[in-house]
Amino acid sequence: MKKILITGCSTGFGFEAAEYLAEKGHHIYATMRNVHTSNAAAAKALSDFAEKKNLKLEVIELDVTSDESVAKAMKNIPSVDVLINNAGRGFGGAIETFSLEECRAQFDLNVLGNIRMIKAVLPGMRAQKSGLIIQLSSIAGRLAVPGFGIYCASKWAVEAMSESLRYEVGPLGIDVAIVQPGPFSTKFLPNVIIGNEDEVTKAYPHIQAFNEGFVANSEAAFANQDAPTDPMIVVKIFEDLIDAPAGQRPLRTEAGLDFGVKAINESLEPHRSTTMSMFQITDWDGAKVS
Repeated sequence: MKKILITGCSTGFGFEAAEYLAEKGHHIYATMRNVHTSNAAAAKALSDFAEKKNLKLEVIELDVTSDESVAKAMKNIPSVDVLINNAGRGFGGAIETFSLEECRAQFDLNVLGNIRMIKAVLPGMRAQKSGLIIQLSSIAGRLAVPGFGIYCASKWAVEAMSESLRYEVGPLGIDVAIVQPGPFSTKFLPNVIIGNEDEVTKAYPHIQAFNEGFVANSEAAFANQDAPTDPMIVVKIFEDLIDAPAGQRPLRTEAGLDFGVKAINESLEPHRSTTMSMFQITDWDGAKVS
């Protein structure tokens, strides 16, 4: 049994993972913002699910974009064995259509939100000389496409930060693993925030056409029962990483429709390993207690 903190549990991977991993016997801290307002139904559903099945699943208010909210939530959460940094959202549209305030909001949620949670759990993990941090990235963390430039930039940042973190905490007994989902049948696409500078948007009809085509193709994939778009695919990857022996968890795992990201990862891996050898930090890549 692991103590697992999951962010962004109101929908999608977070919600499904909270239920599934609790049923597997783990103690789940299912966090989300607005548990008494916009996410009250999701919070109640998880609480009722836990009560009905007598599971160790606690719903806790936590907004990863707020230092105060994170600090308050962590007062009610002891040290954890696993952090699943799942909370996030996408911004879609030509880069020029987003204000700097909106760009900051994207990075505050997808990047700084990750860092807030990492800083919150690492003291406990360092003290127990063990732990696992699962970083939910995206195929957009490897591929840059038109119309999602701000989102892609945030996920590329997550990739770089997570890889560096893996080297930093590996010798302390802590693993870091990146999961890269493609499109899945969650509420991610319907909740994408669109750039709001309408006059500028008119200058980019090709971007709008690309985005509409991407959404249409994704929805067609969701309707295909044979397509790998079930959110449980990602949840099972979380489970596999949690169950894997410390120090043997892969750096990156692709999920679902990867659009060639698996091939990109495989082609870059030898270069990554060679570079780490040049820097003499190869032995840091995995959980090793000093």
